[in-house]
Amino acid sequence: MAKITIDSELDLIDRKIIEALVQDGRMSITDLSTKVGLSKTPCQIRLRRLIDEGFITGFRATLNPRKLNLEHIAFTEVKLSDTREAALIAFNAAVRKIPEIEECHMIAGSFDYLLKVRTSNIRNYRLVLGERISSLPHVASTSTHVVMQAVKDSGA
Repeated sequence: MAKITIDSELDLIDRKIIEALVQDGRMSITDLSTKVGLSKTPCQIRLRRLIDEGFITGFRATLNPRKLNLEHIAFTEVKLSDTREAALIAFNAAVRKIPEIEECHMIAGSFDYLLKVRTSNIRNYRLVLGERISSLPHVASTSTHVVMQAVKDSGA
C-alpha cells in the first residue's frame, strides 16, 4: 500500500494506526496502542472512529495462491459493444458473480475494462474466458495477457 498522506481529517496517530493495521490486520489492540504511542482506550476509540467513518472498511485474510492451486493469473482486456449506463451496470453486476475475477477496473483507453483473473492453470482460464467472461453482457471482444511472474502483488 502507498504511504498514507490522505485527508486532513487524519492526524499522525490516525495514519500510524492505519499503517500498522495494513501491515498486520490481526494486531491486538494492546500491540496497536503500544505501536502508535497511545494507551489502550484512546486507541480503541480512534480505531472505532476510523471504522465508523469509513477509513477502514474491513479486515481480510491474505491467502497463499500456491497452497490453494490458484497460481495462474491473467489480465483480460474487455471491449464492450455498448457503453451506455445501463450496459455498464449490467456488465458490472455480472462480473461480480464470477469468483475467478479477482479485480475489475473500468479503463480510459482503447478498451473498456481490465480484469484480473486467477485460476489453477491456462486450461481452466480458457474455460472461464470462453464460457463466462465472453458471455458477460455486451462483451464485444477480449484480449489476454498471461502473468509470467508476480513481482509485487497486493497479497504479498
